[in-house]
Amino acid sequence: MRGRFALGSPLQLLLLSCSFALAAYAGVRLLAGDWLGVALWVVGAAVLHDLVLLPLYAAADRAVVRGFGRVRRREWVMYARVPAALSGLLLLVWFPLISGMVEERYRSGTGLPPQVFLTRWLLITAVLFAGSALLLVLRLRRAAKRRPPAVH
Repeated sequence: MRGRFALGSPLQLLLLSCSFALAAYAGVRLLAGDWLGVALWVVGAAVLHDLVLLPLYAAADRAVVRGFGRVRRREWVMYARVPAALSGLLLLVWFPLISGMVEERYRSGTGLPPQVFLTRWLLITAVLFAGSALLLVLRLRRAAKRRPPAVH
């Protein structure tokens, strides 16, 4: 029997090739002006993530798992992980605007006040956690309805 490589369909290979070409084009355009600054930013971001952020959110996740483990509800961890991860991702993407670091540049480019980003991020975070709590409550109610009544 001959071994085969699982490469995917021709459409998948075409899309993958196009995405690599687009990434190469973006890289060439991005590095055209200040390639050293961009390279330092990429290396700095990787180091910051691997040496600072990864241990922080791994420790926070471990604390959440232990907390739910103490109350014997480890299956509830995902209801805290998902909104926290989405909120963290939004904070990471919009951090310059949330922190107000690029306030003048943003105002001159868009004509809009950047002060609303912190409030909106907090509101989105609250909605994410509230939605997750609502899904957990619905799951628990559905599980309680399926459970047979206890015989006394």
